[in-house]
Amino acid sequence: MITPQRPLPSGFGPDTTALEALGGRDLTGTVGIVTGGHSGLGLIVTRVLAEAGAEIVVPARDPERAAEALADIPRAEARPLDLVEPDSIDRFAEAILATGRPLHLLINNAAVLGHPEQRDHRGFDYTFAVNHLGHHQLTARLWPALIRARGARVVTVSSRGHRFANVDLDDLHFERRPLDKTVSYAQSKTANALFSLALDSRGEPFGVRSFSVHPGVITTGLNRHMGETDRADARAAYGPRRTAEQGAATTVWCAANRQLDGMGGVYCEDVDIAEPVDASTTATPGARPWILDRELAERLWTVTEDLTGVRLPE
Repeated sequence: MITPQRPLPSGFGPDTTALEALGGRDLTGTVGIVTGGHSGLGLIVTRVLAEAGAEIVVPARDPERAAEALADIPRAEARPLDLVEPDSIDRFAEAILATGRPLHLLINNAAVLGHPEQRDHRGFDYTFAVNHLGHHQLTARLWPALIRARGARVVTVSSRGHRFANVDLDDLHFERRPLDKTVSYAQSKTANALFSLALDSRGEPFGVRSFSVHPGVITTGLNRHMGETDRADARAAYGPRRTAEQGAATTVWCAANRQLDGMGGVYCEDVDIAEPVDASTTATPGARPWILDRELAERLWTVTEDLTGVRLPE
C-alpha cells in the first residue's frame, strides 16, 4: 500500500527533540544498527534508542574510538565497518547474521561531504560510494535479519541538499563532467531517497518499511572538509541551524514512532512527512519531484546492483 507523500500532520515540528519524537515508545527487545552512530546526529539517535531499551550496534571505521564515545550508553556496542570497502561490509553483515537475531531498525546515517578523496579504489565517486552504494550493499546483506524481525524499519538519512541535483545515471562518477562537491553530495542524497522508495516496495510484503529523512542543519563532523564560506552557503541553502537533539528528531521519529506504523516509502523532514513541491520552487523545504519518481528509483536500483554486484536474497 503506497503511503501518500503529504504531512500527516504529526503534531511535531522543527523544535521537537529526538526524545520527544520517540513518542514514549518502549524499545525493550528491539535490535538496531546505526551507521555513524558514534558521533554527531548519529550519537544522539543511538543514545535515544538505546536508553529506550533497544540494543544498538554501531558500525565504525575506527571501532575503538567509537567504543569510547559509546561508553556511557547502555546496550550500545561498536563493530568495525568501512562503507567504502565491499569486503568490510560483507564481514560486518556476516557477523550480524551469524547471531541469528532479528534486526528491527537499520539507520543508514553515516555520510561524507566534500571529501578530499575524489574516488574509491573502484574508481567510483567517493561520496556516492559511501553515502549510497555502501548503504545499499549493507541493507541487502542484512535483508534476512530485517525479514526475521517481522516488522522492521530502514531509515536512510537523505538531505534537503537533494534539491541541487538529480542522479545522472549516465555519469554517476563524474567521468564526463567536472567533479563538483556540491553536486556530488546532492546526487548522493537524491540517491538515498530513491533507494528508500525502491526498498519500501520490496520490503512491504515482508513487513520491512523504508523512510528517507532530512535531519537538520547542525555543525557536526560531516562539515569538517568544508571552509567557512561553504558552511555559510550551506546554512542559507538548507535552513536554520538546530540543536543536535532537534536535528536527530526526524530520524528517531521514522525509526520508532508508532504514528508511522503501516507506512513507508516517504521522504520526511521537520518530524513529519514532507510536502511535495514543484521543481522550480525556491523554498528550502519540501520533496522535489525527482525523489518521488518511482521509475527513476527502479532504474537507479538496477544500476546500483550492477555497480555493487549485490542483490537482495530471494
